[in-house]
Amino acid sequence: MQEPAAVEIVNEAGPSPFVLTCEHASSYIPARYKHLGLEPKDRLRHIAWDIGAADVARRLSSLIDAPLFLSGYSRLLIDCNRPLGAPTSIPAMSEASAILGNQNLSAEERQVRADTFYWPFQNAVSSFLDRRKQAIIIGIHSFTPVFHGFTRPWHCGILFRKSAAFGNDLVAALRKPGLNIAANEPYQIEDDSDFTVPVHGEQRGLEAVLVELRQDLIGDDHGVQAWALKLAHALQSAQNGSHN
Repeated sequence: MQEPAAVEIVNEAGPSPFVLTCEHASSYIPARYKHLGLEPKDRLRHIAWDIGAADVARRLSSLIDAPLFLSGYSRLLIDCNRPLGAPTSIPAMSEASAILGNQNLSAEERQVRADTFYWPFQNAVSSFLDRRKQAIIIGIHSFTPVFHGFTRPWHCGILFRKSAAFGNDLVAALRKPGLNIAANEPYQIEDDSDFTVPVHGEQRGLEAVLVELRQDLIGDDHGVQAWALKLAHALQSAQNGSHN
């Protein structure tokens, strides 16, 4: 079986002002890593990837004619939305699960993973943004309904920092009766735990937000289509500065 590329670029010539990223698109771990010591059921959990995020990102890319960058490998090998050296970049623990294949890694192995899985993704995004100049970066992610015993009430969160005006417009555009849409939930953007927004977005002076969708809402094709449509309409509204 041929291994996937470290980055898949979809619709690279798409003229949309939005550029989509999906850093946790895949749960794939090459055979040489012996599944990092995880059981099959654990390799399909959120610790390995963002369930449903890639499907939403692909559908959204098609709906708004936007370029999309998807990672080809599990976040457990190395996380494409973390700065290198962060504790969660190559996690020894994820939630309550020990990642045995990530224990006591040498500097050489960390470098190999960065060169093989991490930098190809980042360099592809950087090179594209160098050419595009102007863009609004939208990272597509998903989150678990329950985390460490806490039931998360949100249907969708929009994470932002410097892009507060655009982020708040996007939150307002998504809010409808019966939907719990939150700003900066269930996470916040931080320099030591995020890469896409701080580096690809803020350092370039570009608008950049992350979209977090609750996994149980995008677990089938109906949910994927519904949320891709919601996001497509909301992004257009937020870009226009109107959400009435």
